[in-house]
Amino acid sequence: MPRPSHLRHRLVGLILACGLSGLAPSATPPCAAQASTALPALGDTVSAEFGPMAERQLGDRIMQVIRRDPAYADDLVLQDYLLRLWRPLLSAARARGDLSAELSDRFAWEAFLVRDRTVNAFALPGGYVGVHLGLIGMTTTADELASVLAHELAHVTQRHIARGLTQQRQQSMLAIASMILGVMAASRSPDAANALITGGQAAAVQGQLNFSRDMEREADRIGLGLLESAGFSVLGMPSMFERLQQVSRLNDNNAFPYLRSHPLTSERIGEARTRTGLNGRTPPSPTLEHALMQGRARVLMDPRPDAARNWLATEGSPSPDRAGALLQASTEAHAAAALRDWPRMRAALERAQPLVQGDPRATRALALVRADLALAQGEAAQAQAALTPHRRDGSRASELLGAQAVLADGGADPVAWRRATEDLQTWASLHPRDHRAWELLGQAWERLGQPLRGIRAQAEARYLLGDLQGAIDRLRAAQRLSRPAEGSADFIEASVIDVRLREIEAEWLQRRKEEMAR
Repeated sequence: MPRPSHLRHRLVGLILACGLSGLAPSATPPCAAQASTALPALGDTVSAEFGPMAERQLGDRIMQVIRRDPAYADDLVLQDYLLRLWRPLLSAARARGDLSAELSDRFAWEAFLVRDRTVNAFALPGGYVGVHLGLIGMTTTADELASVLAHELAHVTQRHIARGLTQQRQQSMLAIASMILGVMAASRSPDAANALITGGQAAAVQGQLNFSRDMEREADRIGLGLLESAGFSVLGMPSMFERLQQVSRLNDNNAFPYLRSHPLTSERIGEARTRTGLNGRTPPSPTLEHALMQGRARVLMDPRPDAARNWLATEGSPSPDRAGALLQASTEAHAAAALRDWPRMRAALERAQPLVQGDPRATRALALVRADLALAQGEAAQAQAALTPHRRDGSRASELLGAQAVLADGGADPVAWRRATEDLQTWASLHPRDHRAWELLGQAWERLGQPLRGIRAQAEARYLLGDLQGAIDRLRAAQRLSRPAEGSADFIEASVIDVRLREIEAEWLQRRKEEMAR
């Protein structure tokens, strides 16, 4: 492994500062909107040398690489839940004035998942926030998870990352992007992470951490205000502090690297309890929906068969409360599915079904789980049956799982395939950055005997994953295929392919110039 550069160390400090361990209590009571908005925002002083458009472009470039990383987890069910927490926070940021109109329009505002056992969340340039599955698996309430999202969202709205990157303006955007990606990769390797924060340049890292203290206080203050405005309990943040402290003390196995840089002291936790009024109040209780998602994240965060066996082997006595029992059933169902123990999976799901009765959100979440696990088992008809009450609810999970179920059903009639394909085409048109939708669409059009549309959809998927050369190759193949079709119904599609090919070739040439200039 090459020796990390000085820039990498500075970015390590920046990401550490913007990571989960930076959830430091604010020195100002954050729960009153008037108090929070009256204080100056650090983001107001960001240099124009790294403006919102440049930050978005950098974030997009980073995400194209991240989406090709095996750790990127585009899990439809967990992502659906994550967005249920993320979107109210984003709406609250707009309503409170924490989010300017320019940033609202220019940034991506996308929360995504990382398949990693460590407890962490981090912000990237351009409105992207990553959440490790280990974080979801450790939290016990939606409010705890939302408190982390709110903190990271505040880092983005106040442009804390831009402030740090502006200091490195002599470096190209590609170099900066590669360094941030190196930090993400290092977080999955304790040895690499330790190497980055020790040795001859450890002082530079600590210097950046010290520089970010004001940023952390601002993110805490704004984050708590966002929690309250979005309808979450502000008690989720001090509760998260305490859980981190308890779990890290019991299991210090490199799963909490940020906590070693920013220890959670009893004094900090006590201050958070006082500021949010936790003393004398009951913290939020676990919800059934969160219990389902917590069980799923526990298993998916570590794909090794041994890890799934451990979850099945550690099953204890039945929990007396519904949320605890549902967590046990969810964990067992997913662990059994990972080991292809279908009878045990079905038995766990049957135990879960009566536990969600009377809770619409948990009922819908369990239906998505049932559909996904049925597809894993190869039971497309069961997946469709589970989704039927929730189809066309406007969610990505329902749309894409439903399409997968229809396309996987060998007995489905061509009319159903055509309808599912047209629905996918509509979704991809409304959400052109959804690479998963384009991948499914490519399969669907090929199945319907429309190879030109299928290849074009595959090209769009490759482009969104950052594989520009792969996209160009597919579009050129589509061009050759379209030549005999001039004057046919595919003439419009052929024209679209010509335009997209020119656009992506131009972008590819620009990137080559940037790489040669480094």
